[in-house]
Amino acid sequence: MEDFQPELTPERPTLLRRALHWLGEAVETILPAVLIALLINLFLAQATRVQGQSMEPNLHTNQRLVVEKISYHFREPRRGDVVVFRHPRWGSEMLIKRVIALPGERVEIRGGKVYINGYPLDEPYLTQPTTRDYGPIVVPPGHVFVLGDNRGFSNDSRAFGPVPIKDIVGRALFSYWPPGEIGPVE
Repeated sequence: MEDFQPELTPERPTLLRRALHWLGEAVETILPAVLIALLINLFLAQATRVQGQSMEPNLHTNQRLVVEKISYHFREPRRGDVVVFRHPRWGSEMLIKRVIALPGERVEIRGGKVYINGYPLDEPYLTQPTTRDYGPIVVPPGHVFVLGDNRGFSNDSRAFGPVPIKDIVGRALFSYWPPGEIGPVE
C-alpha cells in the first residue's frame, strides 16, 4: 500500500517577506546607480548652471552645461577654453569664464582689443569690443587669465587677477538645457 501524501500548498509569502524582498531588489538596483553617479560627479563630469550675463551671447542665465573634469589632469587649459572654477572670494559659488592668456604670457587690453605678447587676439565669439583698458601684466606660472564674453558685464581677471589652475573644476563641454541650446560649448 502506498503512503498517502497530502497535497502541499505552497506557503504564501507574508507581506513582510514580500516587502523585504522588494526592498532588497531596490537596494541592489539603486545603490550601484547612486555610487556610479557619485563617482562620475566626483571624478569625470558634473552638471552646472550658468548664472548671470557675463558669458552672453554665447551662454545664458539658467543654461545647463556638462563640465568635464579629466583633461586638465593631463594638460593645461588652452586659450579659448570655457572653464568653470571656484574663486576663494565667492565661497562655493562657481564662475564660468573663457581662458584668454596662459602662464608666462603678457596680456593687455587697450582700445577695445585684447593683446597677448603684443599681438591682437582674434576673438570670433565676441559681439562687442572689450571695455576698459587693462595691464599689461604677465600671467604667473600655474595661472590663467580669464574674461567673460560679455566684457561690459563680467567680473573676471580684470577684477580679481589671474586664476590658479588648481582652482579650475573643469572645462564646459556640452549644453543640455534648454533644448534649443543643446550642443557643444564653443
